[in-house]
Amino acid sequence: MFDDFADAMGELEIGPGLFGTLVIIEANPGLKQTELAHAARLDRSSLVPALDKLEARGLVARRASAEDRRVNGLWLTPDGAALLKKLKQRVMRHEQHLASNLSADERETLIALLQRILPERR
Repeated sequence: MFDDFADAMGELEIGPGLFGTLVIIEANPGLKQTELAHAARLDRSSLVPALDKLEARGLVARRASAEDRRVNGLWLTPDGAALLKKLKQRVMRHEQHLASNLSADERETLIALLQRILPERR
């Protein structure tokens, strides 16, 4: 599945982890790094290099929080938002490809089983 995802992303050079990070930041503009780490289930040693990579590519911006200037908030840049739009389209096609041999009932069963394996954190 990882190889298929990589093929779907092609020249965009975004793996599942970076894609997930962009999606979380898009849904939560100004999110603190610690909140992102919790949401993405990453520790600081994994998160910081990922953010550095996204920032170096001009996809994410770190800005000081208005409430606490010691804390950085995270925002997608215009380039990041444009790339994420493309990525979401590719991910949709990737998921359709993966599930192409499953009936609608089988897809529902698969989703239900996957949710039981890793239930949502509360």
